[in-house]
Amino acid sequence: MAKRVGIYPGTFDPITLGHMDIIERGAKLVDELIIGVTTNIAKSPMFDDGERISMVEREVAGLASKSIRVVGFNSLLMNFAEHMKADIVIRGIRGVTDFEYEYQLTGMNRQLNDRIETVFLMADVELQPIASRLVKEIALYGGPIEKFVTPAVRADVEERVQKMGKRGD
Repeated sequence: MAKRVGIYPGTFDPITLGHMDIIERGAKLVDELIIGVTTNIAKSPMFDDGERISMVEREVAGLASKSIRVVGFNSLLMNFAEHMKADIVIRGIRGVTDFEYEYQLTGMNRQLNDRIETVFLMADVELQPIASRLVKEIALYGGPIEKFVTPAVRADVEERVQKMGKRGD
């Protein structure tokens, strides 16, 4: 039987507890899970590519699954998936808005490569509201983010915010 390879793509800017939940659950569905760290040209990242890759590597190092690999990419997802010999793309869904976007994206990806299936995992109910964009916004205004990220990521974000200068009091 062939090894089943899955890709969980994202910007992970920063990686949140919601991402970690999808990684842990997604790793159970495949023999190898590749976390594809990319830059979304529509977003302005707080951390550069190398920093985000290192952050994700650090966060997944302690997981029970040893079949997780972190790889940076800057190409179409379907080209990256083909290059990595992936069978599955794993996407996390927080709610209806995510589903609508992901549904359209999946349709486009199927047009590019219909050999690779997309699997949607619903976010854990307690983690559904977490979004990297909101974590960054809360941090930039000096709010607490410890409910949304690990202590190490919180320290990374707070250090970056200090360098950038927070926006509010």
